[in-house]
Amino acid sequence: MKILITGSSGQVGTELIQQLGNNNQLLAPTRTELDLSDASAVQAYLTQHQPSVIFNAAAYTAVDAAESQPADAMALNAQLPALLADYCTQHNAYLIHYSTDYVYPGTGETPWHEDSPTAPQNQYGQSKLQGDQAVLAKAPKALIFRTSWVYSAHGHNFMKTMLRLAKEKQQLRIVADQIGAPTPARLIARVSLLALERYQQGQAIAGGIYHLVPRGHCSWYDFAKAIVQQAQQQGEAFTLQPEAIQPISSSEYPTPAKRPLNSRLCVDKLEQALSICLPEWQEAFLSDSRYD
Repeated sequence: MKILITGSSGQVGTELIQQLGNNNQLLAPTRTELDLSDASAVQAYLTQHQPSVIFNAAAYTAVDAAESQPADAMALNAQLPALLADYCTQHNAYLIHYSTDYVYPGTGETPWHEDSPTAPQNQYGQSKLQGDQAVLAKAPKALIFRTSWVYSAHGHNFMKTMLRLAKEKQQLRIVADQIGAPTPARLIARVSLLALERYQQGQAIAGGIYHLVPRGHCSWYDFAKAIVQQAQQQGEAFTLQPEAIQPISSSEYPTPAKRPLNSRLCVDKLEQALSICLPEWQEAFLSDSRYD
């Protein structure tokens, strides 16, 4: 069974490769080996290698840059998933695609469900929503895992930024009115491979959208404090102390792209489908606090 991982150098892609282990049927092209924004190149690669499983972990994730470069975001976040979904339907291949909480309006305080109304507040969210819609339309057996606030020891993410700033700053002001669930890339990969195992056993869960995040929620401010405190307990030396992290509102930290205030996601559907119990975000963080 040939498995293709797009975005293999990213957070989720790296974790998928590590958990799959030594597999000579694994296809993980780098950016120099395959330009995922080039539809003809992707089509040629698929025709040549004929994967039977695709994990689409590739995405344009520069949220603010997407406001001024929407075409670049659309190429990776909408057009690529559509192409992969077409291939999977035509070749009876299995697609697992990753999406985001940014497809929802970001209002209120109630957790979003998979069938909640969508209304992206920025170009990044709009491009991801179009990708989701293409996958649903073209590959009904595919899985779409919507996640939030992904972090790992790889790539660029909030955790690594906080660890760097904690060594450079004596005070930080962090947004406290955006609420969501910090999600380890390792957890995303682990659940994804469980879904793949079910598929290989002939017990695939129903295609469609699932939320894949830990249980519970916090603010970016809460998460920042947890990061610094946990790193200190593991022996890291910082100029910044947790009590020097100050909460601020989103209005005090304006960005080109509007961020959702409510990124809470209900995970009941995924837990029931896979018969699992997802951890609380604090538990997931403490068990996945790798700073190397």
